[in-house]
Amino acid sequence: MEFSGVRALVTGGARGMGRCFVEQIQAGGGAVAFCDVDGEAVAATADALHAPGFACDVSQEASVQRFYDEASAAIGVPNVLINNAGITRDGLFMKAHPETGEPVMMDVNRWQQVIDVNLTGPFLCTRAFAAGAFRAKNPESVVVNLSSISRAGNAGQLNYSAAKAGLVADTVVWAKELARYGVRVGAIAPGFIRTPMTEGMKPEALAKVAAGIPLRRLGEPTEIWLAIRFVIECGYFTGRVVEVDGGLVL
Repeated sequence: MEFSGVRALVTGGARGMGRCFVEQIQAGGGAVAFCDVDGEAVAATADALHAPGFACDVSQEASVQRFYDEASAAIGVPNVLINNAGITRDGLFMKAHPETGEPVMMDVNRWQQVIDVNLTGPFLCTRAFAAGAFRAKNPESVVVNLSSISRAGNAGQLNYSAAKAGLVADTVVWAKELARYGVRVGAIAPGFIRTPMTEGMKPEALAKVAAGIPLRRLGEPTEIWLAIRFVIECGYFTGRVVEVDGGLVL
């Protein structure tokens, strides 16, 4: 796909990596609209970047469809979707209570919140996007899913790992099913990236994380963007995962 013709939707675009993606699409000459669940952050980012932004809860069907419709009115029928929105609710599946010694299990709400946003969210967004591309008879459209190095299974992240692994499986299924309609689907699996979330970690914890990465540093959001741009522009790429993790294996 020629980048000058990109009309992109970015979920979770008000902060962190998502905001970087919005900025990079603009810098490349593409059109972009974004959403985020935080309405105040949406307004601030939309004002700063002069990009159409919309409040949206990607786990809710009606909210996703409203975002798609409003964004399409703002930039035209989208031909790129970046499923970036995600949350963490980390915790062990089971641990011993410090006083009673009884097993304490992961709360079902902590499990479900992550599954709803990180797995159901991309399902709902991709469904709206693919239907719109089909109706518009777009000759080529691209979905980019943000998975994670944690998809391999990371202790303390059962819910997150399950969602990100499921998203890779969805990437393969969508690539196979949607190719006949001109839709390519790829996934990016970042490692530890420098974002407001990681910068909020204690310095000693951050240093320990960086020491375990072969390149001895965290990645930058712009380095994840380079992988996304590759997926968008390479017309023979679909159904695969690009790992951008500094060589780290969990």
